[in-house]
Amino acid sequence: MNAEVIAVGSELLLGQITNTNARFLSQHLAEIGVNIYYHTVVGDNEERLKEAVKLAQSRADLIVFSGGLGPTKDDLTKETIARMLGTTLEYNEEALVGIQAYFDKTGRVMTENNKKQALVIKGSTVLKNDNGMAPGMFTKADGKYYVLLPGPPREMQPMFLNYGRPEIVNVIEKVERIESRVLRFFGIGESTLETDIDDILMKQTNPTIAPLAGDGEVTLRITAKHESSDEAFRMIQQAEDEILERVGHYFYGYDETTIAAELADQLKEKKLTIAAAESLTGGLFLGELTAIPGMSTHIKGGIVCYTNEVKKQVLGVKSDTLSRYGAVSSECAKELAENVRNLCESDIGISFTGVAGPDPLEGHEPGTVFLAIAAEGLETIVHPLKMVGSREGVRKRTVKYGCHYLLQAFAEMF
Repeated sequence: MNAEVIAVGSELLLGQITNTNARFLSQHLAEIGVNIYYHTVVGDNEERLKEAVKLAQSRADLIVFSGGLGPTKDDLTKETIARMLGTTLEYNEEALVGIQAYFDKTGRVMTENNKKQALVIKGSTVLKNDNGMAPGMFTKADGKYYVLLPGPPREMQPMFLNYGRPEIVNVIEKVERIESRVLRFFGIGESTLETDIDDILMKQTNPTIAPLAGDGEVTLRITAKHESSDEAFRMIQQAEDEILERVGHYFYGYDETTIAAELADQLKEKKLTIAAAESLTGGLFLGELTAIPGMSTHIKGGIVCYTNEVKKQVLGVKSDTLSRYGAVSSECAKELAENVRNLCESDIGISFTGVAGPDPLEGHEPGTVFLAIAAEGLETIVHPLKMVGSREGVRKRTVKYGCHYLLQAFAEMF
């Protein structure tokens, strides 16, 4: 079964509220094997709603509406759908009694327009509203199924789960589960990753593999469909194993995790402490880590060392190093990492120095970065980086590279 979700409400188009209903419905429809190919948002306008419905009818078996069931004149979803299906509206007595009882309980007078909420499409299955007044509807016409749900999430979500979803399951000939898993990568570009797994992408059918790029990272969403959820996840795991055999060096986590969260988990698991000297990043690195609960015992401290005076006087960088090589250098990064580790008595020291932009510094172009990692008993490693983008983008990606190289070091040395 292929479905389209249509959210009705001008407030959505104006950006006054976020369309969280579409995400909720997609997630729960996928669980029962319904394919969601389109999301549509349309304002409170009958003609434009008709156009949206006609288009949805041409490409979907199931059309799910949210919004437009209220008492005002601009709530026109059910009236429009009824006219398009060649039928009428009728009062649902149970809903009408419930609306009246609500007003009696609150000591308010029910205005005539509130009765409108008790109108339902004639012949439809009424979906009870346990958290509001307007009932939902489930109906079929000309081989298409229609589900009408209220807009407020606190009403829509329980109505769909308790009454709407069971109706859909009853008409699906074969209930299949759609399961998915997101693999997160850093340190590799989207085009390079796609090239490395091109033959896997070309042969995909079930499961499917979708590359996504954003915020300096690359993700792969693996989606499998099967009657058995366990079998769907087995299929996902098989595809994941094949992918990680090629590009596992850049993989750091699943689904909604972040690279900073994965670093925090490793610090906790290995019972290690860390300290940071941040010139370029200005405290962003430790800001990411300290935002994660439970990190107080793993972060020894940090110093924002923007000026050469602080680098020398607080962190002990040699004057000769700064005069010969400059603050933007592998030599300076190395001393910063080693000295902040010693100063804070931590297991690991990390440093960030470079040019965020917009102007060059010490003859280096914006995006020039040196990142160093020092640990007791191990040789200090300096990672030179060349990045492009905005000042803020360079700083944020530098922090992620710090997490990335630390995770690699944990895997290889700790």
